[in-house]
Amino acid sequence: MPLTPPPSTGLIPVLPAEDGAPSDPPRGSWRMRLAGPFTDPVLRILSAYALVSTLGRGVFFTLTVLYFTLIVGLSTAEVAIVLTVASAVGVLTGLLGGQLADRISSRRLLFAIVLLEGAALIAYAQSTSFGLVLLIACVVTGADRAANSTRAAIIARAFTGGARVDARAILRTITNVGIALGSALASVPLLVGTGDAFRLAIVLAGTATLASTLVVWRLPRRVNAPARVTTRTGPSPVPSGRPPFRNPRYLALTALSGLFGIQFGLAEIGLPLWVVNFTEAPTVMVSVLLILNTTLVIAFQIPLSRGTHDVRRAGNAVGLAGLLMLVACLAYAGSGLVPIVAAIVMLVVAMLLHTFAEVLSSAGTWGLSFELAEPDRAGAYQGVFSMGFSLGAMVAPLVITATVLTHGPVGWALLAALFAGSAAGIVVIARRHARAGSLIFR
Repeated sequence: MPLTPPPSTGLIPVLPAEDGAPSDPPRGSWRMRLAGPFTDPVLRILSAYALVSTLGRGVFFTLTVLYFTLIVGLSTAEVAIVLTVASAVGVLTGLLGGQLADRISSRRLLFAIVLLEGAALIAYAQSTSFGLVLLIACVVTGADRAANSTRAAIIARAFTGGARVDARAILRTITNVGIALGSALASVPLLVGTGDAFRLAIVLAGTATLASTLVVWRLPRRVNAPARVTTRTGPSPVPSGRPPFRNPRYLALTALSGLFGIQFGLAEIGLPLWVVNFTEAPTVMVSVLLILNTTLVIAFQIPLSRGTHDVRRAGNAVGLAGLLMLVACLAYAGSGLVPIVAAIVMLVVAMLLHTFAEVLSSAGTWGLSFELAEPDRAGAYQGVFSMGFSLGAMVAPLVITATVLTHGPVGWALLAALFAGSAAGIVVIARRHARAGSLIFR
């Protein structure tokens, strides 16, 4: 029977005892407190996996579009099709990964998924046509989304209360560090500019992902789904508790979180195009703003995630995030109406607001996604929640194009209303759940 750790109340997960169960949190110097979270074997292993795998992904994501267009020879339209179709596949595999995590060993499942993803990344180096690139992209994105939902199920089972949100915050911080380092390493093939340099970098990225499977395999058995109730015909393969698709409150949370998640696409897609085509600011501001975003997320994701395992506090965090995004969108809009110096200042202010909205919304929705879920169906619920974000990522380019890039300041106002409205909806869900005092919608 898998061991379930007792509740943890803060960022410092508990020390493992001899039987694999945790004991009291460490006390002492700041160094002990900093190292405290990593005394938990699950978090230590997931952190090592995140750093190694995202280092490879950081290299690949930086090179993706240029590799497709300059080396493989795909047109812009073909690249758009590849990314859209792969995102659609990721929606389904994210859901599937969560479902499987409730039925088979999560440790073995994550190992197999990451192994598949690493092999597919390496296969990109041999891709020579649109069809082959599309197939590989579907495998890579599908595996990545399935791994995310499986990892979320592992966190939901390995930790309780605030320690779950703390774990997500720590892992997201490490992910940002890994991607930043990988993006820096990707500058080498970009400077060399040859097809061989691109292919070698991609092979190394895939190899890093494969290497992370060695870490995943060391996860303890307690991250697996608990044994099912035994019936006359043997152990039941179906978890107890209400399925997520029959939980209206959780589905509403998923949909609204996915809508607010469009803000990630805004930073990655909309902002660069806005700066280059609609403002007087220099093009280099795109890099400055993204570096600012990454730095702030690394610095503040962990401290600002504290306490968001409490449903009401999680809702308030998302509500504040909605207000910050509303003001950020207005500042982004204003940057297109003023001279260069003012445009630079407004872009920096907008990115500061945007980044803190990103951090707070992530922490709040993580907490709600755990606390509103059925404990016995952790994988299924995290799979559904992951699907919401995947859908948001898939429609983000269309929404951003239809608003900001088509209608300018008016489009920014529409986008601000979208963020404020989705955040307000999440606040309502959190408060109703807190008043009901129940984990499920009644």
